[in-house]
Amino acid sequence: MTRQIGFTDTVVRGVRVLLLAALWCAGVGARAAEPTTAPFAGKIRLLLPPRLYAVPGIEMNVYFDNVCLMPNPESVVFDVTCTKGRQQVERWTFVPEEEDAGEYPFVLEVRDAANTIIARAESRLRVAPRAAGAGAPVTVLTVGDSLTHATVYPAHLLELCKAEGNPHVTLVGHTPYTNRPAIRIEGYGGWTAKQFTTGYKEGKRDTGSQDWRVWNASSSPFLYADAQGVPALDFARYCREFNGGRAPDFVTFLLGCNDIFGADDGSIDAILDAMFKHYDALIEMVRGVSRETRIGVLLVTPPAGTQDAFGANYRCGLTRWQFKRNQHRTVERMMERYGGREGENLFLVPVHVNLDCVHNYPTLQGPWNARTREAGSRLNNGVHPSREGYLQIGDSLFCWIKAQLVADNF
Repeated sequence: MTRQIGFTDTVVRGVRVLLLAALWCAGVGARAAEPTTAPFAGKIRLLLPPRLYAVPGIEMNVYFDNVCLMPNPESVVFDVTCTKGRQQVERWTFVPEEEDAGEYPFVLEVRDAANTIIARAESRLRVAPRAAGAGAPVTVLTVGDSLTHATVYPAHLLELCKAEGNPHVTLVGHTPYTNRPAIRIEGYGGWTAKQFTTGYKEGKRDTGSQDWRVWNASSSPFLYADAQGVPALDFARYCREFNGGRAPDFVTFLLGCNDIFGADDGSIDAILDAMFKHYDALIEMVRGVSRETRIGVLLVTPPAGTQDAFGANYRCGLTRWQFKRNQHRTVERMMERYGGREGENLFLVPVHVNLDCVHNYPTLQGPWNARTREAGSRLNNGVHPSREGYLQIGDSLFCWIKAQLVADNF
């Protein structure tokens, strides 16, 4: 007997269809709610530079504390996805071989105790060939504050380039030490971008060697008075006096530490707004003479790894956490302002990711307290690395320059 489909069957079938549709939609909705693979900074404000640079034989690192903002990075789990290097407790680290030349995706995720991804950032690891720029004559001007004034990272750049397969680098600038005439810089302790653009003092500049304290109190090297005695930035004249009339092939700026030193959460952005006016002026000063010069914005380095260093220098006047917040915000703003402008020969140089802020800052040995003979080591300089830290900055600068000298630009 043929069964007839009545009204009740139709209703039941319709209900089933609706239930199946509802379940299917619920499944789609559940999948859509899964964590996205797109980068997001999260509450810890995770931030990677767009490019990480490396060269065979040179160790390159990403120290996790240097790319996020949190009081205790040990409370989360960092997870790197990259076909190169290895992940350790506090860093990703990599010493490339010659066959590693090329470019690779780099993803950093951060997970909480429940294994939930709370932040994700992406970058590209660019490994230059060992022989990139071999034999090419290259001039480099390094501009900065006390970190440049120390001369360690510019000197290290020269030393690295002595090895076979590297460019022949000549540094541009004044000579702080008579016994090291090849070390030329424009770095002055305590200076800001504003000091370089407005700090004019009358009197002839001595372009030879002299006491650094005299240089520190002198006029900005880029300011010259016109026929009416009005000072203005004149990079063309600077190049005539210091580089045979030619614009440098590379100009780098490592500035910002002194601008943000006394800032807090309420004032940091206004301070950075003011700083960028002068930073922009320095960049345009160079571009006004040569659009071919590659300009490197060295991202401001993070502070020493513990409060001990700030207590040693500033007693109770400044916490490491506040300075770290200021520094991280500066890096965020620099990346927003100067990132994505490689077509203008303006580049971000991520010296901050490669700096070991725990082991490569100065330390002081002493008893743990007045009632014990047991001694230990405490960090004792908040913002100036040890020689080893400066060498890491020089490594980062070297790797960036080598990447710019690759013929095919990957």
